[in-house]
Amino acid sequence: MAVTLHTIALGTRLDRLPLSAFHRRLVIALAGMILFEWVETYAFAFVAPALRQQWDLPLSTVALVAGTSQLGAFAGGVLAGYLADRIGRRRTMLACVTLYCVATIGCVLVQGPWQLIAARTATHLGAQGMAVVAIVVLTEFVPAATRGRLQTYKVAIGSLGIPIAAWAGYLLVPAWTWGWRLVFGLGLFGAVFAVLIHRWVPESPRWLASRGRLDEADAIVRHVEAQCGVLPPTDVEPLDRTPPTPSSRTASTTTVAADPTAASPDRPRLSELWTGAHRRNFLIVTTMWVTGLLAYSAYNTWTPTLLAETGLDLDDTLLLSAVLATAAPLGALAAVPLIDRWDRRRTQLVLGALSATALLLFSLVRAPAAVLVLGCLVSLLFQMAVPFLQVYSAEIFPTRIRALGAGTSNSLSRIFNFAAPMLVAALYAGAGYTAVFVLIAALSVTGGIVALRFGPRTTGISLEDATPSSPSPTR
Repeated sequence: MAVTLHTIALGTRLDRLPLSAFHRRLVIALAGMILFEWVETYAFAFVAPALRQQWDLPLSTVALVAGTSQLGAFAGGVLAGYLADRIGRRRTMLACVTLYCVATIGCVLVQGPWQLIAARTATHLGAQGMAVVAIVVLTEFVPAATRGRLQTYKVAIGSLGIPIAAWAGYLLVPAWTWGWRLVFGLGLFGAVFAVLIHRWVPESPRWLASRGRLDEADAIVRHVEAQCGVLPPTDVEPLDRTPPTPSSRTASTTTVAADPTAASPDRPRLSELWTGAHRRNFLIVTTMWVTGLLAYSAYNTWTPTLLAETGLDLDDTLLLSAVLATAAPLGALAAVPLIDRWDRRRTQLVLGALSATALLLFSLVRAPAAVLVLGCLVSLLFQMAVPFLQVYSAEIFPTRIRALGAGTSNSLSRIFNFAAPMLVAALYAGAGYTAVFVLIAALSVTGGIVALRFGPRTTGISLEDATPSSPSPTR
């Protein structure tokens, strides 16, 4: 029995807590790391022109750098999801942060395209792993009533990395021949928040309980309750506060495992995502991630190029991209009052419909002012949808495979995203400019339709109530 009475009790205690300094520190540490992860992720788009000129790179090599980076992100999401469910959220997150920081140094020091490919692949592996686990950690600590809101604050702070990368590329890359190294180097500031994660982010009590380590889970929940100024429930017996020794931990785990109501300590398996109780939810969130990322990526990657092809006179593509990117954090902030107010599935559908409408209007205008206004509106709406997708994809999986499910569905979208450049190019050649934006509009509304039609309701519901039971895999 995967969802035990012990786990439910721990979840209830976490859900009843008022927001406190502990939750604020949690958001700051995770969001700060995500901010610099996004700086590094988006940096290549703004340094690629300089690298092409300095290294005399063909477009095929630039595409290879971008493509292998996506493979790194795919591997990072799946691997980090598995490890987070197998060895713990905190240890996996710190390992990903360490890899990310080391690989970022490599990006700064590279001397050629093959070195850059290796460094960028490793960087994306660590960055995507960190991002996936951060979503899960915040989901498992935050009270149900404010789960979406704090996830949105994390996205809002993290998405500042997009305009930072854009404006850094606009200001630094043309200024010096080595300016692109400075843009890559901005990601190293993430090391500061890596230290904060080490200090402020404990292991998830829900994960500990799912592994049968109830004494450690209870100790962490008590610590969080103390920081929130809340006493433990009177029916919870205090446990020994001394850290358990390896032998005592083993004994405790063995005792719990022998209890028929204890959580299964079986390792998570990828096969669980497409069999039994979890297949439906996995297909739902994978569809949401694939269509959402295809729409978002196609819009951000191709819009300046397609506008130039239509003959619109925009002096500087980097400037246009920087202006559009600035709308991203504002979009996340705009989602704050909505995400916990109504059913997330319905709000996601409404945002998708508004995005589709704005995209269709965008395809019809040519005046620079109208392009900028509608372009910023589309960017804002896309970014409003990001926290909805992130929190929902973590809510609908049980604790023992939550990171694996959310991480794999997210990462699969990276693989499907390989088809986006060829699809957009072929559609533009065959059907024209407007057809491209009709496709993007259709993709942007698909996720909300699928979630509302097939997905469970999760808004304001305890994680233990929102997820199906998680039977042990058949050996």
